[in-house]
Amino acid sequence: MNDQFIEEMFDNLKKRINIDENKSYTAHLINNPELLGKKIGEESSELIIDFIKNNKLGIVKESADLIYHLVVLWISIGVNPQDIWQELSTRKLKTGFEEKNSRNLKNEQKL
Repeated sequence: MNDQFIEEMFDNLKKRINIDENKSYTAHLINNPELLGKKIGEESSELIIDFIKNNKLGIVKESADLIYHLVVLWISIGVNPQDIWQELSTRKLKTGFEEKNSRNLKNEQKL
């Protein structure tokens, strides 16, 4: 899988926005943001449980579910995959600690 796969998935799911939500689970989720938020939480929790249990097959399945719901969330709020790739590209030259510290500084400056 690569960014092209995610972008194709994004484009395919975006086409489902205007389909009757009784026929499209994606449209149903987009029209029910509270449900979509709950599904993201559910899939994240299930992924964590499978990680703790070292259940590789479960991790694969729950990761796929989480990615699907994450892409639907992006569509619902108007975020494009390129926005995510751009953010990730700004972080690639930083260590994880540097990136985390820079976010903490930005948050402190907002106060």
